[in-house]
Amino acid sequence: MTVVVAPPHLTEQARQDWELLQRQTRQAPAFDPGQADLLPEPARRWILHAIAPGAALSRAVVLTMRGTIKLGQWRRFYATQVLLPLEGYVWSASAWLGPAPVHGFDRYRAGAGEMRWRLLNTFPVMSGSGPDITRSAAGRLACEIVMAPAAALDPRVRWKALDEQHAVATVPIDGEDHDVTLTIAPDGRLERVTMSRWGNPDGTTYREHLFGIECADEATFDGFTIPARVRGGWWPQGEFIRFALDDVLFR
Repeated sequence: MTVVVAPPHLTEQARQDWELLQRQTRQAPAFDPGQADLLPEPARRWILHAIAPGAALSRAVVLTMRGTIKLGQWRRFYATQVLLPLEGYVWSASAWLGPAPVHGFDRYRAGAGEMRWRLLNTFPVMSGSGPDITRSAAGRLACEIVMAPAAALDPRVRWKALDEQHAVATVPIDGEDHDVTLTIAPDGRLERVTMSRWGNPDGTTYREHLFGIECADEATFDGFTIPARVRGGWWPQGEFIRFALDDVLFR
């Protein structure tokens, strides 16, 4: 059983979350396409495209990625994320301000969100916690259900169709529901994910903003087909991240 070692710049709490969130799914059942029959048609079409028959319905996933992120200007980064939908995530990344590296993480688990970023692993660049950060991080967690499709079959997730191309997943995160809209192509490919998410991308007070990702490509790992090249951002502010997956491990 492969365990992904926590990056050295994590805090003790983030390191504990890292270990908990990548635990192997116990006795993961094999996917039977009939499990999707009760979903509304767009969601059913996506699940049948995203999960191969017989695939072990692993819930946790470790994602390795690289791309560019907008920190004043576009800067390259690489990151590893441990994700357990409905429970939490830790996204650990390194970016560069000129030749100087910035290391840090975003996390959510057990009703607490946090971000912590340091230049040269010493000088604080950006840190935050508290109710607003937590609420925003919970929204991100809800949105990322698409990166571990087995979680979409969790009975706690409630689905409804808007039309033939759009389905809404109501995802409960620590007692609060988040409505996530999936745009699904006729062949089942995931094209877009959007939601109203708590944040302050304009630098003013926290409030609801439209947040979303565009899925430009996909890849298959361990029987799961997930977005593999993504552009994401807040609107009307625009994109702030573009990334491609390097490797994925379902657990």
